[in-house]
Amino acid sequence: MTLSLVMRSEAALLLPTYDRNPVMFTRGRGVYLWDSTGKKYLDFLSGIGVNALGYGHPAIQKIISGQAGKLIHISNLFFHEYQAKLAKRLIQISGLDKAFFCNSGTEAWEGALKLARAYAHAQNHNGHKAKWRMLALENSFHGRTFGALATTGQSKYRAPFAPLMPGVGFVEFNNVEDLKRQFDASVCAICLETIQGEGGINPLSQEFLQAARELTEKHGALLILDEIQCGLGRTGRHFAYQHYGIQPDIVTVAKPLAAGLPLGAILASNKVASCMHPGLHGTTFGGGPLSCAVAVEVLKQAERLLGHIRDMGDYFRGELEGLARKHASVAQVRGLGLMLALELKSADLAKAVARQLLDHGIIINRTHETVLRFLPPYIVEKKHIDEVVHALDAALNEGALKAPPTLVTKPGRRSKP
Repeated sequence: MTLSLVMRSEAALLLPTYDRNPVMFTRGRGVYLWDSTGKKYLDFLSGIGVNALGYGHPAIQKIISGQAGKLIHISNLFFHEYQAKLAKRLIQISGLDKAFFCNSGTEAWEGALKLARAYAHAQNHNGHKAKWRMLALENSFHGRTFGALATTGQSKYRAPFAPLMPGVGFVEFNNVEDLKRQFDASVCAICLETIQGEGGINPLSQEFLQAARELTEKHGALLILDEIQCGLGRTGRHFAYQHYGIQPDIVTVAKPLAAGLPLGAILASNKVASCMHPGLHGTTFGGGPLSCAVAVEVLKQAERLLGHIRDMGDYFRGELEGLARKHASVAQVRGLGLMLALELKSADLAKAVARQLLDHGIIINRTHETVLRFLPPYIVEKKHIDEVVHALDAALNEGALKAPPTLVTKPGRRSKP
């Protein structure tokens, strides 16, 4: 089918939920994709962090081929060999104790919120004061289901679906005093992205995450970290929270876990896991043999690449900071490892730069209007980074003539939803 035919068919048949670029991809290899016309693209978005090992990875292909020929799905009423193998590895690298497998990041986050409420319910029955409220962050994004939206601190996602789950307060990003002001004995959990992804690649400060940990430990609440985008090697460590030396009670992961197959996971401490029992939570497709077998291999491959991710992340950040010094239109460079952002001072310029790079055969995306987001595959090399930086330099030079910069607010300082 041609691109034009696919576009017409989708317009007639699909809910209009995506503003797609007019490109149809047909194959991939390594860090590259090819479209239906044969044009080659350098992918620095990796399916929004999903294709962390690139395309056509031989070890992943081997696992998919072999396992698909044996067993793709059984219900969770029976055993298969890969859930325990995958859980053991995730527990080893996270420092947590128990795992639950589901289908996506938002489903993992929903389950984490349920865990927090179940834990609070058990506490309440043991004579503690009623805990049920949650604190999340302004500018956050946790997914598109009702619980995830309820803890997402951006009104553009929340407003069309109100009223949402009650009892969620939104704290100003990295504002310790606001966190302390809003925290009280009714709070059962503080819910955070270690690095805000869709919100513009904004890392939590050490001071803020430390304060959240201390408050929850002191008052019997839980610290829940969303590492759906920043976890599993993206920052050069297994989890982004490991840069801070702080251990959460619950962590959610998903995007790169099964190399493009749907799989998410909740990781929890024993004290949290103890509030669960058969029938209280579940999933039909989550944790099937194919996706779990692939995920075991993904973790093996990612382990070998952690040093490379740190090296390439440092190099890429240094090159982006060079662009920031050169171009007055750049507001800030942010991020860790291979999760980086270049914030521009104009939304129009950011849109024009992302479009020009796509025309040039380089895939990035624009988030939060003014932020260029970079999530390249872990196998990226310096030559690929150099190509992207050169294209960015040219696009900024050209775009600055067409789109004068305008002032934007600081990252994370958004109005309350």
